[in-house]
Amino acid sequence: MSNLTRRDPLDDFFRGFFVRPVEYGSTATTEAPQMRVDVKEIGDAYQVHAELPGIKKEDIHVHIDGPVVSISAERKQDKEEKEGERVLRTERYFGQVSRSFQLGQDVDESRASARFTDGVLELNLPKKIAAQAKRLVID
Repeated sequence: MSNLTRRDPLDDFFRGFFVRPVEYGSTATTEAPQMRVDVKEIGDAYQVHAELPGIKKEDIHVHIDGPVVSISAERKQDKEEKEGERVLRTERYFGQVSRSFQLGQDVDESRASARFTDGVLELNLPKKIAAQAKRLVID
């Protein structure tokens, strides 16, 4: 004989909705930030915009290998504790975040440029000129 249980979907929806436990003593969040990236193809180049708020320019690294572009950044924690003060919770992430993606064509590393302004990394990645096929003359 089977037992049937009636469930109300609203009970599941509102369960825990109004009461959120506060985690005292937790100094790190479990969720790593995401690096939001926009990639556009404009003529003979690619433009990349990556959001990296709160990260210093010196802590950002861009690596280009043919059509593969890798961006990595590290946010470091500044220790600033005052006497008599106790940190109950911090919601800022400290650690490393990285993204890699492949473009449709190789990038000309010698002409590539990068700029970091107001938490946004802007990359201008010119396409590498494809080598023309060469016909050999047979002697």
